[in-house]
Amino acid sequence: MIGSLRGKILRKKPDMVLVEANGVGYEVHVPISVLTSMPDEGRDVFLFIYTHVREDILQLYGFFKEEEKLIFTKVLSVSGVGPKIALAALSGLSAGKFAAAVNSDDVDTLTSIPGIGKKTASRIVLELKDKLPATATFVNRDFEDAMSALLNLGYKRSDVLHVLDTLNKKGVRDIDSLLKESLKYLSKTGK
Repeated sequence: MIGSLRGKILRKKPDMVLVEANGVGYEVHVPISVLTSMPDEGRDVFLFIYTHVREDILQLYGFFKEEEKLIFTKVLSVSGVGPKIALAALSGLSAGKFAAAVNSDDVDTLTSIPGIGKKTASRIVLELKDKLPATATFVNRDFEDAMSALLNLGYKRSDVLHVLDTLNKKGVRDIDSLLKESLKYLSKTGK
Protein backbone atom coordinates (compact mmCIF):
# COMPACT_ATOMS: atom_id res chain seq x y z
CA MET A 1 0.00 0.00 0.00
CA ILE A 2 1.08 3.55 -0.61
CA GLY A 3 1.49 5.39 2.72
CA SER A 4 2.87 8.72 1.55
CA LEU A 5 3.74 10.50 -1.64
CA ARG A 6 6.27 13.23 -2.43
CA GLY A 7 6.30 14.76 -5.88
CA LYS A 8 5.48 17.67 -8.15
CA ILE A 9 1.91 18.92 -8.64
CA LEU A 10 1.06 18.60 -12.32
CA ARG A 11 -2.61 19.56 -12.16
CA LYS A 12 -5.21 20.62 -9.58
CA LYS A 13 -8.90 19.85 -10.01
CA PRO A 14 -11.86 20.54 -7.68
CA ASP A 15 -11.59 17.20 -5.85
CA MET A 16 -8.15 15.86 -6.71
CA VAL A 17 -4.57 16.62 -7.65
CA LEU A 18 -2.25 14.92 -10.10
CA VAL A 19 1.14 14.39 -8.46
CA GLU A 20 4.16 13.18 -10.42
CA ALA A 21 6.69 11.09 -8.53
CA ASN A 22 9.58 9.48 -10.41
CA GLY A 23 7.88 9.81 -13.77
CA VAL A 24 4.53 8.36 -12.64
CA GLY A 25 1.43 10.57 -12.27
CA TYR A 26 -0.79 9.71 -9.31
CA GLU A 27 -4.38 10.95 -9.08
CA VAL A 28 -4.93 11.77 -5.42
CA HIS A 29 -8.35 12.73 -4.06
CA VAL A 30 -8.10 15.40 -1.38
CA PRO A 31 -10.49 17.28 0.91
CA ILE A 32 -11.22 20.90 0.01
CA SER A 33 -9.19 22.05 3.03
CA VAL A 34 -6.10 20.34 1.58
CA LEU A 35 -6.79 21.55 -1.96
CA THR A 36 -7.05 25.19 -0.90
CA SER A 37 -3.71 24.96 0.97
CA MET A 38 -2.01 23.10 -1.88
CA PRO A 39 1.04 24.77 -3.46
CA ASP A 40 0.79 25.97 -7.08
CA GLU A 41 1.17 23.61 -10.02
CA GLY A 42 4.82 22.78 -10.67
CA ARG A 43 5.69 22.92 -6.95
CA ASP A 44 6.62 20.01 -4.71
CA VAL A 45 4.16 18.53 -2.23
CA PHE A 46 4.17 15.83 0.44
CA LEU A 47 0.96 13.97 1.29
CA PHE A 48 0.04 11.20 3.70
CA ILE A 49 -1.84 8.69 1.56
CA TYR A 50 -4.70 6.32 2.26
CA THR A 51 -4.96 3.63 -0.44
CA HIS A 52 -8.56 2.51 -0.98
CA VAL A 53 -8.82 -0.85 -2.74
CA ARG A 54 -11.93 -2.64 -3.94
CA GLU A 55 -12.12 -5.42 -6.50
CA ASP A 56 -12.92 -2.91 -9.26
CA ILE A 57 -11.03 0.21 -8.17
CA LEU A 58 -7.84 1.54 -6.56
CA GLN A 59 -7.97 5.15 -5.34
CA LEU A 60 -5.55 7.32 -3.41
CA TYR A 61 -6.65 9.88 -0.81
CA GLY A 62 -4.17 12.50 0.38
CA PHE A 63 -3.78 14.60 3.51
CA PHE A 64 -1.24 17.08 4.85
CA LYS A 65 -1.47 15.78 8.43
CA GLU A 66 -1.57 12.28 9.87
CA GLU A 67 -4.51 13.37 12.05
CA GLU A 68 -6.57 14.04 8.91
CA LYS A 69 -5.73 10.59 7.58
CA LEU A 70 -6.66 9.06 10.95
CA ILE A 71 -10.07 10.77 10.95
CA PHE A 72 -10.64 9.70 7.32
CA THR A 73 -9.90 6.04 8.09
CA LYS A 74 -12.04 6.07 11.23
CA VAL A 75 -15.01 7.58 9.36
CA LEU A 76 -14.47 5.03 6.59
CA SER A 77 -14.79 2.24 9.18
CA VAL A 78 -18.38 3.30 9.99
CA SER A 79 -20.86 0.91 8.38
CA GLY A 80 -22.49 2.37 5.28
CA VAL A 81 -19.90 5.15 4.90
CA GLY A 82 -17.67 5.22 1.84
CA PRO A 83 -14.71 7.35 0.78
CA LYS A 84 -16.88 10.16 -0.65
CA ILE A 85 -18.61 10.77 2.69
CA ALA A 86 -15.35 10.39 4.63
CA LEU A 87 -13.73 12.95 2.31
CA ALA A 88 -16.75 15.26 2.67
CA ALA A 89 -16.36 15.07 6.46
CA LEU A 90 -12.85 16.55 6.22
CA SER A 91 -13.90 19.01 3.53
CA GLY A 92 -16.67 20.35 5.76
CA LEU A 93 -14.80 20.51 9.07
CA SER A 94 -11.22 20.48 10.27
CA ALA A 95 -10.03 17.22 11.83
CA GLY A 96 -10.18 18.77 15.32
CA LYS A 97 -13.68 20.20 14.89
CA PHE A 98 -14.94 16.92 13.44
CA ALA A 99 -13.51 14.95 16.38
CA ALA A 100 -15.02 17.46 18.83
CA ALA A 101 -18.45 17.19 17.16
CA VAL A 102 -18.36 13.38 17.30
CA ASN A 103 -17.11 13.24 20.89
CA SER A 104 -19.78 15.71 22.05
CA ASP A 105 -22.72 14.04 20.21
CA ASP A 106 -23.14 17.16 18.02
CA VAL A 107 -25.24 15.62 15.23
CA ASP A 108 -26.32 19.09 14.01
CA THR A 109 -22.74 20.08 13.20
CA LEU A 110 -22.18 16.81 11.37
CA THR A 111 -25.37 17.22 9.30
CA SER A 112 -24.12 20.63 8.18
CA ILE A 113 -21.56 18.73 6.07
CA PRO A 114 -22.88 18.17 2.52
CA GLY A 115 -23.64 14.48 1.96
CA ILE A 116 -24.12 13.63 5.64
CA GLY A 117 -27.73 13.27 6.73
CA LYS A 118 -29.14 12.77 10.20
CA LYS A 119 -29.00 8.94 10.03
CA THR A 120 -25.39 8.89 8.87
CA ALA A 121 -24.38 11.53 11.42
CA SER A 122 -26.03 9.52 14.21
CA ARG A 123 -24.27 6.35 13.06
CA ILE A 124 -20.91 8.16 12.96
CA VAL A 125 -21.42 9.43 16.52
CA LEU A 126 -22.57 6.01 17.73
CA GLU A 127 -19.64 4.11 16.22
CA LEU A 128 -16.84 6.67 16.72
CA LYS A 129 -17.61 8.44 20.00
CA ASP A 130 -14.58 8.23 22.28
CA LYS A 131 -12.56 6.54 19.50
CA LEU A 132 -11.31 9.82 18.06
CA PRO A 133 -8.60 11.93 19.68
CA ALA A 134 -9.83 14.87 21.72
CA THR A 135 -9.62 18.30 20.10
CA ALA A 136 -6.77 19.19 22.46
CA THR A 137 -4.62 16.52 20.80
CA PHE A 138 -4.83 18.36 17.49
CA VAL A 139 -4.18 21.74 19.10
CA ASN A 140 -1.24 20.42 21.13
CA ARG A 141 0.41 18.82 18.09
CA ASP A 142 0.21 22.07 16.11
CA PHE A 143 1.33 24.05 19.19
CA GLU A 144 4.33 21.75 19.69
CA ASP A 145 5.24 21.79 15.99
CA ALA A 146 5.05 25.59 15.90
CA MET A 147 7.18 25.85 19.04
CA SER A 148 9.79 23.49 17.63
CA ALA A 149 9.97 25.40 14.35
CA LEU A 150 10.32 28.78 16.07
CA LEU A 151 12.98 27.50 18.48
CA ASN A 152 14.92 26.08 15.52
CA LEU A 153 14.83 29.54 13.96
CA GLY A 154 16.68 30.83 17.02
CA TYR A 155 13.92 32.58 18.99
CA LYS A 156 14.02 32.48 22.79
CA ARG A 157 11.89 29.81 24.45
CA SER A 158 10.19 32.32 26.78
CA ASP A 159 9.24 34.60 23.86
CA VAL A 160 7.94 31.67 21.81
CA LEU A 161 5.84 30.33 24.71
CA HIS A 162 4.42 33.79 25.37
CA VAL A 163 3.39 34.46 21.78
CA LEU A 164 1.97 30.96 21.19
CA ASP A 165 -0.02 31.11 24.42
CA THR A 166 -1.40 34.53 23.46
CA LEU A 167 -2.40 33.28 19.99
CA ASN A 168 -4.00 30.15 21.46
CA LYS A 169 -6.14 32.31 23.77
CA LYS A 170 -7.22 34.33 20.71
CA GLY A 171 -8.38 31.11 19.03
CA VAL A 172 -5.46 30.73 16.60
CA ARG A 173 -4.79 27.01 16.57
CA ASP A 174 -3.74 25.65 13.17
CA ILE A 175 -0.03 25.33 12.45
CA ASP A 176 0.02 27.72 9.48
CA SER A 177 -1.69 30.55 11.35
CA LEU A 178 0.37 29.96 14.50
CA LEU A 179 3.62 30.24 12.57
CA LYS A 180 2.54 33.21 10.46
CA GLU A 181 1.24 35.24 13.41
CA SER A 182 4.13 34.24 15.68
CA LEU A 183 6.70 35.32 13.10
CA LYS A 184 4.98 38.71 12.71
CA TYR A 185 5.23 39.31 16.43
CA LEU A 186 8.67 37.79 16.99
CA SER A 187 10.25 39.64 14.06
CA LYS A 188 9.30 42.92 15.77
CA THR A 189 10.86 41.91 19.10
CA GLY A 190 14.01 40.28 17.66
CA LYS A 191 15.80 37.02 18.54
